Amino acid sequence: MRKLNIGLSEEQRNGVCGLLNTDLANSYLLQIKTKKYHWDVTGPEFRSLHQLWEEQYQTLSESIDAIAERVRQLGNFPVGTAEGFLRFGSIKEHTGNVPPARQMVTNLIEDHETIIRGLREHIDQCSEEFHDEGTADFLTGLMEGHEEMAWMLRSFIDGIAIEPDGKLPQEDVKFPVGAAGN
Repeated sequence: MRKLNIGLSEEQRNGVCGLLNTDLANSYLLQIKTKKYHWDVTGPEFRSLHQLWEEQYQTLSESIDAIAERVRQLGNFPVGTAEGFLRFGSIKEHTGNVPPARQMVTNLIEDHETIIRGLREHIDQCSEEFHDEGTADFLTGLMEGHEEMAWMLRSFIDGIAIEPDGKLPQEDVKFPVGAAGN
């Protein structure tokens, strides 16, 4: 195999790939959980959650492939076994039961937020410790994707009631400090 000469030492590339393999494992474990909930959801929210989760596990699948390819671009091999995903990942399974739909949503929100926090740390490490701005930028894009998926899930649970005329009830409107309405 030809030695890489991309401006990063082997030590830097190995460090970055270790972070990427953690992100890969967490994304894969989240995809499994999302797919399982897609199959198992019941109740009045079935159709909307079933469709939302299908969109999300497809997005996760694309992210997983992109992470694995980034590891290869840096000259290493991605984790790719169930044992490896469980070893590198921090996302926890909820085995033995099928939670109600709203608990499924809550579990997935918590998992996305776990991944977001990890990605923020990895972005900083890639930039500051390993001087790999390309991977830092790549991870920023992944983080933004998880932020959007978490927002969609939070919106499902935290929806604000709309009055018949389409206006938000005044007591439910939340404005940032210093914004109109304060």
